[in-house]
Amino acid sequence: MRRALLFVLAVLTLPVQALELKPFSASYTADWKQLPISGTAERSLKRQDDGRWLLNFEASMLVASVTEESTFRIENDSFLPLTYNYDRSGLGKGKQVEFDFDWTAKQIIGTDRGQQVSQPLNRGLQDKSTYQLVLQHDVAAGKKSMSYQVIDGDEIETYDFRVLGEETVSTKAGLVDAIKVERVRDPTQSSRKTVLWFAKDWDFLLVRLHQVEKDGKEYQIMLKDGSVDGQPVKGRGE
Repeated sequence: MRRALLFVLAVLTLPVQALELKPFSASYTADWKQLPISGTAERSLKRQDDGRWLLNFEASMLVASVTEESTFRIENDSFLPLTYNYDRSGLGKGKQVEFDFDWTAKQIIGTDRGQQVSQPLNRGLQDKSTYQLVLQHDVAAGKKSMSYQVIDGDEIETYDFRVLGEETVSTKAGLVDAIKVERVRDPTQSSRKTVLWFAKDWDFLLVRLHQVEKDGKEYQIMLKDGSVDGQPVKGRGE
């Protein structure tokens, strides 16, 4: 469950060509196929007065909740994460993560579940929230395969993705033309599957996510409503 909530947000080497960020907000429904449980999620991107960007994600399902927040700046068409905060409660053991990205010292300092973390910081490295924005903009730029370096706890992980094609998604906002993307994993290492859909006409906003865990449990996140650069997301009629 928490992995599905994390992924919504809820997709990173850089740079991204012709990078132009637009603020957005989106609400989602979250469903767990095996149980009669539904939840909600909110994701937003806002520009701050100092020129930084704030990416926020909040989700709740039954008694569980997840909040995730990143700040970053854009420099020479590259995403540079600045801070990352994550808090999960109600899903077994709680989890808290805090990272600070010092681009002068080229160092990441923080904590993960109370354990100190220190990692070298190189351009292109993303946190577990900002990489989703980079994926969004790489898809918009027409890329077909993407690979990102992401800090995950005290390790640097590689996240690979590929475009599967175009597909129409039926959302509460109407029919939305989308680009379908899947995360590429080594089947000998993981049986998990993650597929994402990004809206072509709405700055490639995430409109759907479907995930299958290694134990067979399935989750789905679907757009309920949203806005991009102040314009309400509206799809076609059924």
